[in-house]
Amino acid sequence: MISYILKRLAGMVVVMFLVVTIVFIIVRVTPGDPAAVMLGPDATPQDIVALRARLGLDQSILVQYVFYIGQLLKGDLGQSIFLNVPVGQALIERAEPTFFLTVFSLLIAAVIALPIGIYAAYRRGSFIDQASTTIAMLAASIPSFWLGLILMQIFAVRLGLFPVSGYGGPDASFLDRMYHLTLPAVALGLVSSALILRFTRASMLDVFSDDYIRTARAKGLIERRVVLKHALKNALIPILTVLGLTAAVLIAGAVVTETVFGLPGIGSLVVSAVLRRDYPVIQGALLVIAGLYVLINFLIDMLYLLIDPRVRY
Repeated sequence: MISYILKRLAGMVVVMFLVVTIVFIIVRVTPGDPAAVMLGPDATPQDIVALRARLGLDQSILVQYVFYIGQLLKGDLGQSIFLNVPVGQALIERAEPTFFLTVFSLLIAAVIALPIGIYAAYRRGSFIDQASTTIAMLAASIPSFWLGLILMQIFAVRLGLFPVSGYGGPDASFLDRMYHLTLPAVALGLVSSALILRFTRASMLDVFSDDYIRTARAKGLIERRVVLKHALKNALIPILTVLGLTAAVLIAGAVVTETVFGLPGIGSLVVSAVLRRDYPVIQGALLVIAGLYVLINFLIDMLYLLIDPRVRY
């Protein structure tokens, strides 16, 4: 088992190294000069050259890359050009809204998708099965930001049940912050539930056709025990996989939703950094998101070993 974990960790290191390289190159070849953006349209060429030299942007890409790798090995994500604070500090200050939005959205998606997916598989071919599959396909095709705007128009502007935007004041309570996250979480959760529902239904259908399910029913076990203990337990691996991938996608996909609802999270930080050509913030945010994505996949692999003893190292 230890050798398996070490191989997985080594694979994570390789993946993160590739992500660092790709992100660094993409950010550097993107049109736009952060020095010119910082100084404004009235800046002279001499001022731009001086600022580029101070920021180290006048050096070759290779030199900048080597310097950046050295910073990462020290645990330093760099200094924000515009915020003038360490990138790690900026990300930590913006992490709370994104974290709770992701958890809240995933909880909503799971509460909606898992029971419906299980029941649709159990009642295969029924009206509920066909209706849930159709609605899931429709929900999967709806952009979360568009759904967020619709929810905002109905429940915030017209009915006044929820705030239009924001995350509450500095002294807001936890419940008040969750109240502000309700509409964006519902928007993300409804869209994400479509994929979870379809995977849950497909996985349960595969299990229902196995011999041990027929044997359990032949022994006279009640249907609830057959479905929840025998069938669901053996269908968990694909379901866990899609739940983990959904969580990772929600972290990355919160960028647009946070912008729509005016949430001060990592998403809005990335958008402002892109507009300002703040290279360190862009790189740091993308690396953190990629690292979380890789970590979630690693944790899912570990859960496989605990849930299903048939999985081998």
